[in-house]
Amino acid sequence: MQNQVKTNVRRGHERGHADHGWLNSYHTFSFAGYYDPAHMGYRSLRVINDDTVAPGRGFGAHPHQDMEIISIVTKGALEHQDSMGNGSVIRAGQAQRISAGTGITHSEFNHSDKEPVHFYQIWIVPDKAGYEPSYQEVDLDALPADQGWRLVASPDGAHQSLRIHQDARLYDGRFAADDPINVPIENGRGLWMHVVSGSIEMAGQVLKDGDAIALEGAGNHRAQALEPSRVLRFDLK
Repeated sequence: MQNQVKTNVRRGHERGHADHGWLNSYHTFSFAGYYDPAHMGYRSLRVINDDTVAPGRGFGAHPHQDMEIISIVTKGALEHQDSMGNGSVIRAGQAQRISAGTGITHSEFNHSDKEPVHFYQIWIVPDKAGYEPSYQEVDLDALPADQGWRLVASPDGAHQSLRIHQDARLYDGRFAADDPINVPIENGRGLWMHVVSGSIEMAGQVLKDGDAIALEGAGNHRAQALEPSRVLRFDLK
């Protein structure tokens, strides 16, 4: 008997939105002043924040605990400092991972005083509390690509990916117009796909910038890029 396929579309314009002048942020799931009990996360995926920070501005030192935090910079440069002694500038095309574990503080600022920085901040709940805090960076273009997908984060650090404390995998997909998009799902797992740019068709739905889809049902699913597109794909236990 074939597995039943379940889908749920999250439109970009329905996300939470906060414009603080220096920060323009869209929240896929409930975060800070945005609360929606119908959108508290998906499986271990807790936060996808789509953030644009004005030149010379940013987030002062603040704490985190027991969370896997991944930041992917798509435009500009993000300056990072933390209580573990790490200090670096993450530029477009790069990503960082903080395993907050027993507790860290960090700050994030736009490295430029002229250009905005755009990045995605992603939170994944770890498989248990109390890990030792750690930090890692990766150059996305240096990761091996397979059918357009690059593995960015995984529980075992496979293929040079960031290592996280959860049975979850994050892929960065880049596709040309009309490219087929291969989307495998194993039995019992769930998929979350977020369109960063462009547009794709999947499960009979056209998904554009900021749109996302949750999909469950084992099988080798297919999508198609309708124009040059970038997609984040989460494979979740």
